[in-house]
Amino acid sequence: MASFPTPRTICIERGGYDDLDAVMRLMTAAFDPAFGEAWNRGQCAGILPMRGVHLALVRPSEDAPPAGFALWRTLLDESELLLLAVDPAAQGEGFGRMLLDHFVEQSKSAGANRLHLEVRDGNRAVHFYEQAGFRIAGRRRDYYRGADGERRDALTYIKLD
Repeated sequence: MASFPTPRTICIERGGYDDLDAVMRLMTAAFDPAFGEAWNRGQCAGILPMRGVHLALVRPSEDAPPAGFALWRTLLDESELLLLAVDPAAQGEGFGRMLLDHFVEQSKSAGANRLHLEVRDGNRAVHFYEQAGFRIAGRRRDYYRGADGERRDALTYIKLD
């Protein structure tokens, strides 16, 4: 008799202040400190109560710890993806795409027709965002400062609907 894998129930849920430990764990795992992209706990805690800010967590099953998160802010007709991270152990399973799609859907539902994000030049996520329809809008020279003191450019992206 053939054995088939049991389908997973992947959950995307709204997060909040109580999820900061999980967010920080994921950010530490996903962001290499050499590049200076990660936020600290104070930055995350400070933005969560602001108007229009949303945190989404993805879990591989209802009782599993989060495998990734997305943090964004929507104001009027614009929405900016502030952070997106997936645990390296869970990368390649579609969680990043689910979070990005969720950001796009939720932003559109809130009335946003201009979606923005920023990513370090050279980050492998550049291709991921371009595949999702984001187009380069600009460059911020020497924006990121890594642990090694080296500065790296930020690329700004936009998606119009």
